[in-house]
Amino acid sequence: MTTYWAEQAWVGGVVEPGVVLEAAASGGLLAAVRTAVPAPPPGATVLRGLTLPGLANAHSHAFHRALRGTVQVGSGTFWTWREVMYGVADRLTPGTYYDLARAVYAEMALAGITCVGEFHYVHHAPGGARYDEPNAMGHALIAAAAAAGIRLTLLDTAYLAAGFGQPPGRHQLRFSDGDADAWAERAAALEPGDATVRVGAAVHSVRAVPAGQLATVAGWAAERRVPLHVHLSEQPAENEACVAAHGVTPARLLADYGVLGLRTTAVHATHLTADDLALLGRSSTGVCMCPTTERDLADGIGPAAAVERAGSPLSLGSDSHAVIDLFEEARALELNERLRTRRRGHWTAHQLLRTATEGGYEALGWDAPARLEPGGLADFTTVALDSVRTAGAVPRLGAETAVFAATAADVRHTVVGGRHVVRDGVHALVEDVPGALTAAIAALRV
Repeated sequence: MTTYWAEQAWVGGVVEPGVVLEAAASGGLLAAVRTAVPAPPPGATVLRGLTLPGLANAHSHAFHRALRGTVQVGSGTFWTWREVMYGVADRLTPGTYYDLARAVYAEMALAGITCVGEFHYVHHAPGGARYDEPNAMGHALIAAAAAAGIRLTLLDTAYLAAGFGQPPGRHQLRFSDGDADAWAERAAALEPGDATVRVGAAVHSVRAVPAGQLATVAGWAAERRVPLHVHLSEQPAENEACVAAHGVTPARLLADYGVLGLRTTAVHATHLTADDLALLGRSSTGVCMCPTTERDLADGIGPAAAVERAGSPLSLGSDSHAVIDLFEEARALELNERLRTRRRGHWTAHQLLRTATEGGYEALGWDAPARLEPGGLADFTTVALDSVRTAGAVPRLGAETAVFAATAADVRHTVVGGRHVVRDGVHALVEDVPGALTAAIAALRV
């Protein structure tokens, strides 16, 4: 048993002082949670600040981290940004991807993220040649998450076409398995190998998987009862092209081929019709919003409040990693809606924290609850309440302080499965995370 004593902790939607968290010796779960303990028990690790359940980053493209800063020159659109992204993807190898992802996942741990959903589509060598181990790139990501000490749901992604009726382009050849059956065969051979890893599936988008092959990917995920994610209606041009090719919106196309459902998460869902909202809600399809990427790429403000009212659970992701900060993603959900409606208070801080924690874990297929309770995952993070951003906070309003004032820089501790991965702001497994990021990104610029 490993025992932690939290000065303040968010338990059951309430900030409680003096909370003991006992992590079981095996299984990665909390064996006991005790409140109103005024002093640390003998041998307990002390967590000063506000302890929250671990943050879940439900949508990541790890290699996009190499673009930070370089794509901020001049103007352009999502489509011009995409060309720069392809250039980085072309230079990835299993070795360089491991180095980069390890550093990126360590950055996430430093930001309080304990679980990540990696939307993984760089499967093969440049030009489409197969590695001797067909899942070499996937294994590199699994090893990177283990080295950084965080949980991973690897969403193996079908990416088969450049657009509606278009074969893969030069850049996309390394993403494609040829057809959905070949994708399914390769994905089936990808073994998690560890209790901290899950393998799920993804449809890159309706433009990247021919309509007749969507059911194969959906069936693969349904048979295994694993999460299925899909980029949906990120750009108006995608909607227009889908209507031109099939006479229906992307959401309707996904519904017609059995992609929507309880274990499915639509990512972005920025440009939806009223019928699209109803389709997602009736099917209990989740929606992962990525506000910092959506504003960075000028995609637009997604209809998060309408999505939730329709019946779709929400989660959050950092996507292209313009920043890695789930507190920023959570507050952006509310602040974006304020800009749209000129009204405040669409979600409480407690609701936003649930979206950033439990909502993400559920979207990524983790069955044990991501809550500070017995039987919950022993994944948690502690935010300082005495930084220049959080100082002066009223303890009982710690949730409001975390969501609307704190940043990733305020994370002091991160624990995953009871293991202390970040201690006093220092990563315990990856030495010099900024240096590791610098070296890994430089290797992709050579």
